[in-house]
Amino acid sequence: MTNPVRASAEPDPGVSMLSGIGVSRGFATGPAVVVSPPPAFDPAEPVATDQPAASARVRAVLHDVADGLRARAETAPDNARPVLEAGAMIAGDPALADTIEALLATMGPTRAVHEAAGQYAALLESLGGYMAERVTDLMDVRDRAIARLSGVPEPGVPTLTEPSILVARDLAPAETALLDASLCLALVTEAGGPTSHTAILAAQLGIPAVVQVHGLAVTPGTLLAVDGGSGQVIIDPSPEVRTGFAAKQARRATMLGDSRAPGATKDGHPVALLANIGTLADAETAAAQAVEGVGLFRTEFLFLDRADAPAVAEQTATYTAVLRAFAPRHVVVRTLDAGADKPLAFADLGAEANPALGRRGLRLGRARTDLLDDQLDALAAAYAATGADLWVMAPMVATAAEAAWFAERVRARGLPRAGVMIEVPAAALRSRQVLQAVDFASLGTNDLGQYTMAADRLQGELADLLDPWQPAVLDVIAAACAGATALGKPVGVCGEAGGDPGLALVLAGLGVTSLSMATPKVRAVRTVLAAHTLAQCQEMAAAARAATGPAEARAAVLALADPVLTELL
Repeated sequence: MTNPVRASAEPDPGVSMLSGIGVSRGFATGPAVVVSPPPAFDPAEPVATDQPAASARVRAVLHDVADGLRARAETAPDNARPVLEAGAMIAGDPALADTIEALLATMGPTRAVHEAAGQYAALLESLGGYMAERVTDLMDVRDRAIARLSGVPEPGVPTLTEPSILVARDLAPAETALLDASLCLALVTEAGGPTSHTAILAAQLGIPAVVQVHGLAVTPGTLLAVDGGSGQVIIDPSPEVRTGFAAKQARRATMLGDSRAPGATKDGHPVALLANIGTLADAETAAAQAVEGVGLFRTEFLFLDRADAPAVAEQTATYTAVLRAFAPRHVVVRTLDAGADKPLAFADLGAEANPALGRRGLRLGRARTDLLDDQLDALAAAYAATGADLWVMAPMVATAAEAAWFAERVRARGLPRAGVMIEVPAAALRSRQVLQAVDFASLGTNDLGQYTMAADRLQGELADLLDPWQPAVLDVIAAACAGATALGKPVGVCGEAGGDPGLALVLAGLGVTSLSMATPKVRAVRTVLAAHTLAQCQEMAAAARAATGPAEARAAVLALADPVLTELL
């Protein structure tokens, strides 16, 4: 992710420019392909006189939507399949159909679908976290169902026939998961935020992206120029602007080069560059890239959206395959990060008034030790089978006692390294005590930022508060690094901040020893680190922390950075 700060540069006279939040760096020019708005429900649609028939029709439509998404999942790339399957599960949820059926007594079918989806969306948003992230999938199902009921084509991204810039109010995961990166030059949306699906997808595809572009109204075919760093979107750019953007993109490609060297500063201070992965398919793709290992293996995909916990044998097989894919490089595995805002059918601890602050992560593991112990047993079996360089860490750790409790369980199984995620400010502020019992720490900057700034990470309107360049967030990171440095223990970053080249310099200056990110971001981070000494990084870190806000922090770093690399920062 790049800096989520709205572009403030003034456009040249006569240039029509919109400003948003740059979430994926790079420059692109091309014609706009506009995603049509979803179909609206018909307010004049009468209540059905034959209620059983109306109910049967709605259920059949939901069944067809689910089948369509499943069919697409079968032929989709591995990284897109879970997105499509999640939408199919929502469409096939009997509770959704039951809610629609109850509403059919007072309204027409399309409005009943719309209202039922709204009720479910409110519920998911109140849960926050993983469940709130499912709202986009739910709305995609809603729109597909209304389209089928109305007899119009399902909404979605038009088939791209030439290199184009995709423009939409928002992008549904079911559609964007199948985008062809060779034809999609950039993404521009009115909604979204720094950690939204659009931002994550753009990082995976390695293409520029700008979100939160207000007043976004362009006709198909309109020529656009997109700067995914500053957040500028220029409408009908002049030949001079187009030439300038092409030159910037060419310079960027040249600066990135094709180095596969380990991450390090100009004077040789090592900063390991690692990959974030979530599935075996991710692992196999990332293993072929120039990364030094895995900094975050999210294991939730094995547990989510199923009625029963995965058996030890199933987990062992997956972990073994991931470790073998990366051998001899090290792999950091995060134990199950679920519960509360990521509920599991087989581990329901009851309703919580504020699930984002509830029993999730290690807190769930302590309440359901059987789930944690099974996972650790599976990791131990995978380690025994491979002899890999395996590091295991727990999420949502807040105290030294929690860290010691987890480390004891890890070591009892003969696993070589135990660690903790630092995403709770309390753990950062007391890192010297929290890290006494473990071997390493990893900073989850997405959650650490939202808890430090009291701003929901999924709330696009709070993007400025969620900016990892916030000096207060940098202060908390500095506190965590100080404790780790005093103990001589490594501390990495596996949140979105790790893939921001400018922040990489700051984080190295604060004492971070590794950075984990989506693999397309590695080249830029490697390049900027190699161009600056550790002393320069430390000077940049001090300047960023002394700033009054995120924009000022980034400006202070840019003023100290090698000006040749400005377009990478």
